[in-house]
Amino acid sequence: MGKPTGFIEFTREIPLDRTPAERTRDYNEFHHHMPEDKLRQQAARCMDCGIPFCHTGALLSGMATGCPIHNLIPEWNDLVYRGLWHEALDRLHKTNNFPEFTGRVCPAPCEGSCVLGMNNPPVTIKNLEYTIIERGWSEGWVHAQQPRLRTGKNVAIIGSGPAGLSAAAQLNKAGHTVTVFERSDRVGGLLMYGIPNMKLDKEKVLLRRIRLMEQEGIQFRTSTEVGTHISAQELQAQYDAIILCTGATKPRDLQVEGRNHNGVHSAMEYLAGNTKFLLDTAATGGSGSTSQLPPINARDKDVIVIGGGDTGTDCVGTALRQGCRSVTQIEIMPRPPQARQADNPWPEWPKVHRTDYGQEEATARFGIDPRIYLTTAKRMVGDAQGHVSEVHTVEIEWERNEKGQMVPREIPGTERIRPAQLVLLAMGFLGPEQPLLQAFGIETDPRSNIKAEFEKYCTNQKGIFAAGDCRRGQSLVVWALNEGRGAARECDRYLMGRTQLP
Repeated sequence: MGKPTGFIEFTREIPLDRTPAERTRDYNEFHHHMPEDKLRQQAARCMDCGIPFCHTGALLSGMATGCPIHNLIPEWNDLVYRGLWHEALDRLHKTNNFPEFTGRVCPAPCEGSCVLGMNNPPVTIKNLEYTIIERGWSEGWVHAQQPRLRTGKNVAIIGSGPAGLSAAAQLNKAGHTVTVFERSDRVGGLLMYGIPNMKLDKEKVLLRRIRLMEQEGIQFRTSTEVGTHISAQELQAQYDAIILCTGATKPRDLQVEGRNHNGVHSAMEYLAGNTKFLLDTAATGGSGSTSQLPPINARDKDVIVIGGGDTGTDCVGTALRQGCRSVTQIEIMPRPPQARQADNPWPEWPKVHRTDYGQEEATARFGIDPRIYLTTAKRMVGDAQGHVSEVHTVEIEWERNEKGQMVPREIPGTERIRPAQLVLLAMGFLGPEQPLLQAFGIETDPRSNIKAEFEKYCTNQKGIFAAGDCRRGQSLVVWALNEGRGAARECDRYLMGRTQLP
């Protein structure tokens, strides 16, 4: 529980960040570290709250409440407070295979449901998680652990994102021989190419863990697309079980006039291309310089990002590092309130206004928050060469239609022409790509996701399981870890008749 009076004595503190002017000159991670005495004070704020909602992992109003992987947060907070870092790491690894990922990219629903957060700033759970695992790596406590016995069973996992990696780690612990198939040239899926380097360093963090997994016996086959380089039938013949962890990679498009002009791209095309270019050219080595640019880049361009979520923020941050002339982020939803509203009570995820790193950097560069709310794009206009040059926008308001559904309505007289030589569509995803599912004969639900019951993960095909965004739809990295672990448990049960996996 930490210190009994810690939540009264100490206020919430998080590490300082490098200044926007400094960090937008490179792609290096931008958080500073806190001294140990400060960290232990923050852990001391964890209360003896009776029911620790922080690790419930429930869904309320369609949003995560507490940690979806049920991290034993009060336990490792208490151990950090007492200076028992190794023991804290052991507790952390009981539920989380990759705390170095979640400690960086998770939005921390655990903090949203912290009991202290009812009337005070919540415990700094995410930063403490990050610090525990990084302390473990630096002290040499994190090392390869091969299973004592192999079962003789072979499992194929398609997709090496967070769901695929967590499933692989758990099945390997159970003694199965695991091969992960990845169609890209590098392992990691969303973690590798969907999240920019300044949020998750590829060499120092992601590949560090991948190398450890290889030492533990997990095999990775990159540049191998199932259905092209190896057939679904061959895979079923060679492996005792298969887990589909392909993600929800079909982007939501914007069907407006001028959409097909050059210079209009999906956010993932832009972000993945930039990360791949940086890795291929070793631009992140040393200073992580922004002097080199990929084919799709924002240098000296007016950039419009359509979409207000995390992916949109990543587009803003990347465009700034590439040297854009201006950046505007268009959001069709209204600006969230500053504080919780009556219809959004604790312990629900607080739907409040936040300023993420990209908006902070844009404000520092241009003197204004790049976000524009209750606005949508009507058309895109191109120049004589067919390259986008303008985006015509209009303000909207939300109203109920005859079915009682909330729909947007354009407000006459609010049209505006905005210059744009690069337009990035960051409006989310519509589900998994279908050809692979069809090759396996997998049934899908009405949203085109793989049909497999939560906590069971079994598809309609014997011995084939599904986990992560391809089953539940676009979601958080931490939910993908939850599902990968759960699918591994059910796959182990299928192979052995019983399971000891959590």
